[in-house]
Amino acid sequence: MADAATADTQRGRGGFGRGRGRGGDRGRGRGRGRGGKDEKETWTPVTKLGRLVKDRKIQSIEQIYLFSLPIKEYQIVDYFLPSLKDEVMKIMPVQKQTRAGQRTRFKAFVVIGDSNGHVGLGVKCSKEVATAIRGAIILAKLSVIPVRRGYWGSILNEPHTVPCKVTGKCGSAVTRLVPAPRGTGIVAAPVPKKLLQLAGVTDCYTQAFGSTRTLGNFVKATFAAIGNTYSYLTPDLWAETKFTMSPYQQYTDFLAKPQEKRRA
Repeated sequence: MADAATADTQRGRGGFGRGRGRGGDRGRGRGRGRGGKDEKETWTPVTKLGRLVKDRKIQSIEQIYLFSLPIKEYQIVDYFLPSLKDEVMKIMPVQKQTRAGQRTRFKAFVVIGDSNGHVGLGVKCSKEVATAIRGAIILAKLSVIPVRRGYWGSILNEPHTVPCKVTGKCGSAVTRLVPAPRGTGIVAAPVPKKLLQLAGVTDCYTQAFGSTRTLGNFVKATFAAIGNTYSYLTPDLWAETKFTMSPYQQYTDFLAKPQEKRRA
């Protein structure tokens, strides 16, 4: 009788309140951690570019930038740039009015870079903060761009500043980057300063106009200005460009082979 009463109690409220419908061995956190690790170890590319990268047909990410190939898999960036660091710039709640009331979601701004000429920006909105940050990191990896650096004055040692005056704009926020002498440091507000540090720029003057308190537009304007460093054609880039075949054209026979299907 005592055993039957105990069993009834476990099946009733007591068991439900204690277990919440899930066994202790199937913890959510541990399961997600294992899944992410296995996924990272066993990456199966689904795009042509991913297949070329995994088979080591493409040697560097600069080769991808040279032919303006779109990156659709963040594992490609992880493969070429393993030392990327991410920084969460802001997490802000956004609301939408529905018939049932207000629906609140969280918007995350994440900046990513290796402090050596590569930087990316990702923005993601989600119901949960952790999901928004995770999605923003993936989008930041997909948007990684090369950063052109130059000199102020004599061309000695490594490039340390932006090559010329560049401007970026988003909304009413405008950011202007001005070359600075070596040893000046980054003279900027906290938002563009973090972005320039992750981009690998060590000396730079900045100017900002408009509503810079809108952090989303401010960081996007700075990211646009950094991206414009390769848009400006300076005399040292006037040399004749010798065009070569695109990787898709060069490895046509390899891409034509049927890909091994992933087993579930």
